[in-house]
Amino acid sequence: MSWNIDSAHSSVTFSVRHMMIANVRGQFDQVTGSVEFNPQRPAESSVDVRIAAASINTREPQRDAHLKSPDFLDVENFPEIIFKSRKVEVIDETKGRVTGDLTIRGVSRPVTLDVVYAGMSRSPWGANVAGFTATTNINRKDWGLTWNVALETGGFLVGDNINITIEIELIQQVKSQSEQYA
Repeated sequence: MSWNIDSAHSSVTFSVRHMMIANVRGQFDQVTGSVEFNPQRPAESSVDVRIAAASINTREPQRDAHLKSPDFLDVENFPEIIFKSRKVEVIDETKGRVTGDLTIRGVSRPVTLDVVYAGMSRSPWGANVAGFTATTNINRKDWGLTWNVALETGGFLVGDNINITIEIELIQQVKSQSEQYA
C-alpha cells in the first residue's frame, strides 16, 4: 500500500552539543516522501524521505545561515537530504529497524533507524493514517560536515554526534477507479 508523508503532521528534529556543555536543538521544516507499507507484512516496506536542506531551523537566523552555507549543508549545491531504505526488520508488534542510505551534501552512507509504530487510525476526512517515530545518532564528519572551532578551554564548539528524531504521520493513497479495476 502506498502512503505519503503528511508534512503538516510530521517533523525531523536534531540535537548536537554546543561548546561541550549544552545541546542545541533544531528541526527541518519541510519533509516529504512516500512509504510502501502493508501492516500485515511490514518487513516488505520501503521508505523514501526528502528533506529540504534550506528549511533548517534552530530559532537563530545567524546560525541557520551558517548551517546553510558551504561550511555545513551547502544548500545551494545540495538542496535535499535524502533517506532511502534498503531493509526493514521487524522486532515485535510495535518496534523495528529500518536500514537505508542517508545522503547529505552528496555523500551517501548507511544508517539504521530504530522505529516505533504508533498504530493506525482514520482521519475525520475518511483517510487511513499511520504514525511512526524513528531515532538514530550519526557522526556529522561521516558526511563531510567537518567545520569546527577549537575552544580555549579545550574541546570544540560543535559536537560530532547528532541525535535525530523523526515523527512521521502517513496518509494512505487511495487508488483511482481505473487502478482498482485494472
